[in-house]
Amino acid sequence: MTLKVSFMEQNSHILSGDADMVIAPSVSGEIGILTGHQPTMLTLKPGVVRISATNDGKTNVTEVEVTGGFLSLYNDSVTIVADSAKVR
Repeated sequence: MTLKVSFMEQNSHILSGDADMVIAPSVSGEIGILTGHQPTMLTLKPGVVRISATNDGKTNVTEVEVTGGFLSLYNDSVTIVADSAKVR
């Protein structure tokens, strides 16, 4: 099973796809999300969101620097709306 990730910045789409894990900087501390995680809604603080995905036996990590925003998780679907974001 994988997570479905959709990452947006205000009115523009940054990226979307499948992931094995998402690590995000929330205002209450860093959170790691795997499949089966309980539904969650949280506020992001400035930092780096890391999205890990395995394809053909290789693990790729995409890092996106955010200045804040929100993360929503429901039924293994992660939606991130950032105030501003920059893929590293």
